[in-house]
Amino acid sequence: MVVGSANMDLVVKAARIPSVGETILGGDFLMVPGGKGANQAVAAAKLGAQVRFVARLGDDLFGRQSLANFARAGVETTFVTSTPDVASGVALITVDAEGNNVIVVAPGANAKLSPTDVERVGTDLRRAGAVVAQLEVPIETIARAGALAHEAGVPFILDPAPAQELSPELLRMVSVLTPNETEAGILTGVEVTDEASAHTAAAQLLDRGVGAVVVTMGGQGFLLADENGTEFVPALAVQAVDTTAAGDAFTGSLAVGLAQGQSLRDAARFAGRTAALSVTRMGAQPSMPTRQEVEAFN
Repeated sequence: MVVGSANMDLVVKAARIPSVGETILGGDFLMVPGGKGANQAVAAAKLGAQVRFVARLGDDLFGRQSLANFARAGVETTFVTSTPDVASGVALITVDAEGNNVIVVAPGANAKLSPTDVERVGTDLRRAGAVVAQLEVPIETIARAGALAHEAGVPFILDPAPAQELSPELLRMVSVLTPNETEAGILTGVEVTDEASAHTAAAQLLDRGVGAVVVTMGGQGFLLADENGTEFVPALAVQAVDTTAAGDAFTGSLAVGLAQGQSLRDAARFAGRTAALSVTRMGAQPSMPTRQEVEAFN
């Protein structure tokens, strides 16, 4: 089960990211469904998982397009609510020639997702193989999802993006935290630039009660830390086209691996391959690979 955000992504390719106050000419324009929660739900569904998504959309064109995309991807939308008189979330994304990006999100209906929305899926949540959440919806909603998962003994995987301070109570409910290097730095005050600094940040998060931490570091790879120790896994070498949803591909596929009984380390390696394959394609949800593609990817 995924609890979180759904947006429409408005993407412009450009030779580089503009400086503050600068206007540059861009290239191709894409309009594709996105949002961290929706991306993770689609990533898991395309890998063959049965996924229920808990979210809010606006009762508008973007909302209807998102629902149609979920249906094509095989995401169950019984608990996706259309919200009258509120716009669907929108993300404005610029992608440079190396596949790097900058993103600004207008939350729209995502800001209306409430703890009550989560409570009404309580029975399904308690039966889930894993619960995935992010921070593009109200923090009290994420805390409620974490509490229900924790009480039921269901793995709770939190992607702490956009990064913000998290309460000790919420951190203690997290089975696996999946920050990138920037988010790990914001959460801990440690500037994460390499394996050693990632280890320092991860150790601090473990000390706060998180069950396990996977710090994703883009083209460097990822560092996994839990009670059994620490492991750094280098990234697979690929030609990056668009890194917009790499973290979402990682988190969604990590949840699939854990829900299907893989060890955390095996699930993380599977997630690393999925994320590496996703950055070779443009768009967030369109970049998510199928299970067959991941298994064939070396």
